[in-house]
Amino acid sequence: MADQTGRGKTAELLIGGRTMAAKDGRTFDRIDPFTGEVATRAAAASLEDADAAVAAAKAAWPAWRDLTATERRKRLLKAADNLDSLTGEFISTGIAETGSTPGWYGFNVMLAANMLREAAAMTTQITGQVLPSGVPGNVAMAVRRPCGVVLGIAPWNAPVILGVRAVAMPLACGNTVVLKGAETCPGLHRLIGTALQEAGLGDGVINVILNAPEDAPAIVERLIANPSVRRVNFTGSTPVGRIIAQLAAKHLKPALLELGGKAPLLVLHDADLDEAAAGANFGAFMNQGQICMSTERIIVDSSIADEFVAKLAARASGLLAGDPRRSDVKLGAMVSAEAARRVAGMVKDAVDKGARLVTGGGVEGAVMQATVLDGVTPEMKLYSEESFGPVVSVIRVQGEDEAIRVANDSEFGLSAAIFSRDTARALRVADRIESGICHINGPTVHDEANMPFGGVKDSGYGRFGGTAAIAEFTELRWITLQTEPRHYPI
Repeated sequence: MADQTGRGKTAELLIGGRTMAAKDGRTFDRIDPFTGEVATRAAAASLEDADAAVAAAKAAWPAWRDLTATERRKRLLKAADNLDSLTGEFISTGIAETGSTPGWYGFNVMLAANMLREAAAMTTQITGQVLPSGVPGNVAMAVRRPCGVVLGIAPWNAPVILGVRAVAMPLACGNTVVLKGAETCPGLHRLIGTALQEAGLGDGVINVILNAPEDAPAIVERLIANPSVRRVNFTGSTPVGRIIAQLAAKHLKPALLELGGKAPLLVLHDADLDEAAAGANFGAFMNQGQICMSTERIIVDSSIADEFVAKLAARASGLLAGDPRRSDVKLGAMVSAEAARRVAGMVKDAVDKGARLVTGGGVEGAVMQATVLDGVTPEMKLYSEESFGPVVSVIRVQGEDEAIRVANDSEFGLSAAIFSRDTARALRVADRIESGICHINGPTVHDEANMPFGGVKDSGYGRFGGTAAIAEFTELRWITLQTEPRHYPI
């Protein structure tokens, strides 16, 4: 059994401040993708457990809502410190559950703790305004107020960052939260609950539900349908995001969705090719390419393509994927052998249809080496489908206009990047790219706690981060104060 913090090889539910098993006693196992051993045995919540978590959050809401902004800030800052103190546990649990490297999980904790600190700073930035009224003696105000219970659904790929992001701003805005953890990393998401609970937020302010993979559809539907849940936020794949959006719409719940991506990186003819290759290498292969912002398409001007591809291949071929516990391994394993096989199938499809395998392509179990493909065309799956693996496609174009057309030739629109020495030109190109995020002379993978983060098209809607998130997790209310007698027509 787990200890009362939920740490260790067993992860239990957090409901109303209590660590507990599922009501019916069921559990599920998360398997280490590299060793094949049990990484975590987790409680498999029932529908009744989901109801109990929402009820606990609803009961805790009045007290949390009515705290002063400075007191909420104080407790969230304590939670950030707690998260930092648990870095070692997050690293060991993360390696076992999802197969990436210690550096990745250490970065996750660092950024997630900063997200909590940024959220803490936002507690005093939830402002309103006085509005001009046409009624004599009428003072009209627009004020933001907490919504109630917020459901956060987080994925496995950047587990600490995205788990914390699902709850930090909702809490800062005065809401209570139910975090539905990912089946792939139950220990990591439960550990977030530990950090927040031990910060003294209050019993029921943060609740964590874990569920077996086969139970996910029923648990999610039950949580969204609960009348006490007033907001939903989800980070994950576009197909699942569509389901979440439909359920939220059915129950008239506003939803914030951050979904899939097919990030383009444009290398214009005047780019610094060494910088572009470095940014592309990082953006394509960090965390085995399992990031929503990962560079999936490199759109390069034909005049410099040969030189650029050679520079990128030299970098990619020096990356070793393998046992994440080894110090010489830069990429670790993918989340599962099934995921590696799926990506390898996309590579084979591209090669069979004429793409050139420049480097990589090797797969052994859940391990796939960094892979660069040149000459990718629209007939290939890799041109349009999100790979979510350590593979990047090079697409050669003639000039700026074709580069923009190809960049926008995607159902996705999350992150993008442009490399050019001409900053005015790059800004002009960025203005024509259909994405929620665009970086000039930097990689597609870039996140900061205070930035408005989100996409367009099939990459979702709404924004996490900083002041932009306040509108997502508050109700805007119109309040008036009549200061003198009012004339009525009847």
